[in-house]
Amino acid sequence: VPGFDPSLSMMTGITPINPMIPGMGLVPPPPPTDVPVVKEIIHCKSCTLFPPNPNLPPPSTRERPPGCKTVFVGGLPENATEEIIQEVFEQCGDITAIRKSKKNFCHIRFAEEFMVDKAIYLSGYRMRLGSSTDKKDSGRLHVDFAQARDDFYEWECKQRMLAREERHRRKMEEDRLRPPSPPAIMHYSEHEAALLAEKLKDDSKFSEAITVLLTWIERGEVNRRSANQFYSMVQSANSHVRRLMNEKAAHEQEMEQAKESFKNALTGILTQFEQIVAVFNASTRQKAWDHFSKAQRKNIDIWRKHSEELRNAHSEQLMGIRREEEMEMSDDDSGDNPSKKLRVDDSALAAQAYALKEENDSLRWQLDAYRNEVELLKQEKGQLFRTEESLTKDQQLQFLQQTMQGMQQQLLSIQEELNNKKSELEQAKEEQTHTQAMLKVLQEKEINVLTVALVNQDREKNSEKRSPGLKSEKEALLIGIISTFLHVHPFGANIEYLWSYMQQLDSRISANEIEMLLMRLPRMFKQEFTGVGATLEKRWKFCAFEGIK
Repeated sequence: VPGFDPSLSMMTGITPINPMIPGMGLVPPPPPTDVPVVKEIIHCKSCTLFPPNPNLPPPSTRERPPGCKTVFVGGLPENATEEIIQEVFEQCGDITAIRKSKKNFCHIRFAEEFMVDKAIYLSGYRMRLGSSTDKKDSGRLHVDFAQARDDFYEWECKQRMLAREERHRRKMEEDRLRPPSPPAIMHYSEHEAALLAEKLKDDSKFSEAITVLLTWIERGEVNRRSANQFYSMVQSANSHVRRLMNEKAAHEQEMEQAKESFKNALTGILTQFEQIVAVFNASTRQKAWDHFSKAQRKNIDIWRKHSEELRNAHSEQLMGIRREEEMEMSDDDSGDNPSKKLRVDDSALAAQAYALKEENDSLRWQLDAYRNEVELLKQEKGQLFRTEESLTKDQQLQFLQQTMQGMQQQLLSIQEELNNKKSELEQAKEEQTHTQAMLKVLQEKEINVLTVALVNQDREKNSEKRSPGLKSEKEALLIGIISTFLHVHPFGANIEYLWSYMQQLDSRISANEIEMLLMRLPRMFKQEFTGVGATLEKRWKFCAFEGIK
């Protein structure tokens, strides 16, 4: 609220302050005293006002009280009347009251606060009545701020009003930002329960209906009569689980499609980066390089380095994505083992058996509920006379008996299915034990093969024959880099990991070339097999120091 000072208030809930503190008025302060103000002669009908000497210092004034509308005027001529005073000071604004003393001073109250500043301007003027030179007809005016109760009371009222407006504004702002309260939930009745059951079946109204159902259950609305109705509503709520799982699967499929599109876009970007780097490499050859100026060469060199950095970063990102896919594929391949298939089949059969048990339990509960209803109806039937209502109850009893018979038949069929599933589970377990025994035999065979291979390797190491020397300086450089890489990997590294590292240095090298080079130097590099079965892996190690020893 403009003009409201939150640090000032009486009876507004804010800490009160002394109203006599300087600078608390709402009117801006007068101009600084350093600036000289040129005053002129003021002519009135009954008197004349002569300005003071401009070289003299300005007249002093007291601190302005808050909400000041009253001024003290001293130094009036003895013969000055109230009419003359009003004639002089009404030029400053509307005057509401003049209180003149028998001595040479008075108090003037204006309608507004800014009029007081105009009256202060007249301080220091010499007032002369008419053209008389008598001392009683002249005097030097001294105008100063006056402290009046009426001014202070009006200022307090104005501050209270501004404080009320500020509180109202804050309350409106809080009401606007406050979150809306949740809708009221109706009380339970059979009609409302029927409507809620229909809403639970609707996908768009499910979230609203499930909150109502939860509130009813927490309130304790479930009793012997309403148990069946609540059970049917809970069952319809459970039917939405499959819909939610389907939605989750659809979202996962969308995520996989987005990953695939991102990978394709990244490969396209990487190929374009390769083409740009090829252009820069062609430009740095001597044929074209000699024709560029020094500044152009510098720019081409900077661009080439920047493009290579971006290309390497994108290639690393793409390699990471491919590694993740390979790990997922390896997990899928390991999942193709017969033992894991049997585990999956066992879990599926167990899940089916659990679902059938749940259905069996639900049917038993329904049967118990129907029996309870039948007992209630029998009790009501014994109490009431044979009327049309009793006939309708007999029909209901017959209908319930028929439904009970049908449910018993369903229970029998479900029990037969359970027995069949149990027999299938036993057969699957027998097959699993058989396959596990086969797997143990295969693992023993693999261990024998590994021992034979290791013996052959030892024989090759001890043999006098050695591979031919290095063919080129490039092979010597590759051997040095590979030796350094394998030396910092004491547990060895597979050929794919070594090839991914070497490809960053030379993109044209292949994994077969590296493997052939390693096999040609059995004294420097040796190959070991780690793991068993599906986790069997070849690892190369650096063994040159062992040969020297």
